[in-house]
Amino acid sequence: MVASSAGSLDRPLDLTIYGLRKYCRLALKGSPTVLLLLFITGEDILEITPLGAELQALSPAFVSRRTGRAFLGYVDAQRRGLVGDRHATRTRELSTEHGYDTKYAMHALRIAHQGQELLRTGRITLPVAEPAREELRQIRRGQVPLRDILSRLHTAAAELEDTTLSSDLPGEPDWDAVDRFLVGAYQRAWAGELPEL
Repeated sequence: MVASSAGSLDRPLDLTIYGLRKYCRLALKGSPTVLLLLFITGEDILEITPLGAELQALSPAFVSRRTGRAFLGYVDAQRRGLVGDRHATRTRELSTEHGYDTKYAMHALRIAHQGQELLRTGRITLPVAEPAREELRQIRRGQVPLRDILSRLHTAAAELEDTTLSSDLPGEPDWDAVDRFLVGAYQRAWAGELPEL
């Protein structure tokens, strides 16, 4: 599957390619970036194969309360990187104009928002729906002070944790369904029924 976020075709392509097995492993772990591909629809899909459509149809098998814990981990890592915590995986450079990395701040709150939606509905709406979308744009433009962003992140993380605990989703993803999909996909590919994986 090849997808593009709306309006990004005029910018340089940021491309990451995973093999099917690795992609599924990351999705089962709850990687927010990887899971997004399961919910892209319409004109944002540039190309999709029948196997890609099967993978998207399998999206409920990847979503669980475990996913919420993964989103929480990403939000916390983004927050630590944003404030320059020396234990953060990657500390962001401060914007000389705004005093913080606006893109990083926006992504931290986007992940929290999308994690909440995923735990409540089992899906992620793309692009992010209003009014959250405009709030994220304001952060990206540097129109929100860092102290407010940190306060929002604290609140969003607490809400995400509560939603993770109270979600009706299963505790773990459906490992067996994903395994059956992978075995079937590789068997079909080896039999020449699919392009190479």
